Amino acid sequence: MMFSSLLAGVLARPWARRVAIIALAALTITLFLLNLRRMGERAGRAAERINMLEPTNEVQRRMLQAAVRRPRDRNELVDRLRDGGF
Repeated sequence: MMFSSLLAGVLARPWARRVAIIALAALTITLFLLNLRRMGERAGRAAERINMLEPTNEVQRRMLQAAVRRPRDRNELVDRLRDGGF
């Protein structure tokens, strides 16, 4: 109770109100800039993850293509070996 009356008494003065407004504006700007920085870091990590996935996806795609071309059974394998398909 005493703190609120003291605060109200201080904020009744025009210069104190002005200082409080400037302090709140500075705090708001600081928090906004810190949030921008955190969002930038997150975006950087996401971009790095995407860049790391590209080679992995390429290898996986090549493995799938090789699996499509593989011989289906022993007879096909023998035929390929006779024809020099490997």
